[in-house]
Amino acid sequence: MFPKHQLVKVSDFLWEIPLGTRPDMRVPAHIYALEEMIDSLTADRSLQQLLNITTLPGIRKAALVMPDAHEGYGFPIGGIAATSYPQGVISPGGIGYDINCGVRLLVSDLFYEDAKDHLEDLSKELYRCVPSGVGRGGNIKLSAEELDKVLKQGASWAVSRGMGSPEDLQFTESGGCLQEADPACVSANAKKRGHDQLGTIGAGNHFVEVERVDKIFDEDIAAAFGLKKNQLTVLIHTGSRGLGHQVATDYLRIMATSMPGYHIKLPDRELACVPFNSPEGQNYFHAMCAAANFAWCNRQVISDEIRTAWRSILGKSARLRILYDVAHNIAKVEEHPVNGHKEKLIVHRKGATRAFGPYHPELPEPYQSVGQPVLIPGSMGTASYVLAGTAASMQLSFGSTCHGAGRRLSRTTARKTVHPGELIQQLKEKGIHLQAGSKKGVAEEAPAAYKDVDLVVETVHRAGIAQKVARLIPVAVIKG
Repeated sequence: MFPKHQLVKVSDFLWEIPLGTRPDMRVPAHIYALEEMIDSLTADRSLQQLLNITTLPGIRKAALVMPDAHEGYGFPIGGIAATSYPQGVISPGGIGYDINCGVRLLVSDLFYEDAKDHLEDLSKELYRCVPSGVGRGGNIKLSAEELDKVLKQGASWAVSRGMGSPEDLQFTESGGCLQEADPACVSANAKKRGHDQLGTIGAGNHFVEVERVDKIFDEDIAAAFGLKKNQLTVLIHTGSRGLGHQVATDYLRIMATSMPGYHIKLPDRELACVPFNSPEGQNYFHAMCAAANFAWCNRQVISDEIRTAWRSILGKSARLRILYDVAHNIAKVEEHPVNGHKEKLIVHRKGATRAFGPYHPELPEPYQSVGQPVLIPGSMGTASYVLAGTAASMQLSFGSTCHGAGRRLSRTTARKTVHPGELIQQLKEKGIHLQAGSKKGVAEEAPAAYKDVDLVVETVHRAGIAQKVARLIPVAVIKG
């Protein structure tokens, strides 16, 4: 439990833990949350972990958490930190075990009324076509040589083999590939874990959801994104699978033993880090980029599987285009203002989404005037959101915002309090077709296990770091 008296209320949506609250702080800590959400943030170790982040060598301006924050490994999930480039540290705990866990939204040319009688069949076909479940492999078995190509090329590997088009890459963050990737920095064990997992969603909070556009908040931005009321969409949420997990595991071990050589002392061993420009820091960054490329390729292959299922049930002419694909567990070298001057920084986003504002050079041309699409998944049975990045986010939050609803209950507690059979029936009564590999997983991912996504989104909207564009409601859910 974090002591509330240490929080200074700056506004209705922003709180601060001032510099000097603890003697080892290098910067203040900022918390984006409406007052009614503060209790959930102080109930676990999220804010204690945020305070620990402020001690990282080279950290700039402030450590931040978003309203969906909850306790994680080292960093809280929902945490953001930027360190100076190139001598500031890089910390695997600031990226997470599921490197480039992220979200992709596909948009259909069909509307709910066109497909409502086919949704049950569609959900079954999607479950058949998109492999899911703990440790489950897919239909693609990569040789060592081909896996290295995936790690180097990212989503373009799949496109070059007919699984999508060059247009897909245009609407993927970083074109679906980080050029700094080096497969040689990825261990043999990590590659072994990933060689058969391309095109799979895994389990846990990962999913494929068919959703309909329930509400439009901003007509102009929605038009730029090509979104219309009652249009069908498909949301994909997954990452780098076992490969990314192993990369994190490998380098956390390396950094824990290397830190003393760089005279780094931290309040939590889970924050293990090294200077970005050190040999260990560079090796991790190159491996992280490779795992991020694997994740983008994974979502590209899954998109192809979804398109196959879509055409099978809804007709060969039924089309799905990518609105956007964005990571929310990653570290990237970017430029942001600090004390009135632009600085090159190593931005850690762990359970936080990039939210670049209008006219940023990395945005695709159709979105230049409105800002980057920001995709916020809810939990099955609740809403998901499409937001747009803002100029304010570039000034206030290193071009970042929330990434989802955020857990409220642990998986163990959720299993004890949620009856999966009753939940499945409730979803059915709402018109949501669920296909899941286990009832245990259904209980763990119940809506009751998560915070109120509407409040989370309202916080960042009122803070001005992302703008509400559209709300999506699930009509079919596929989980491992």
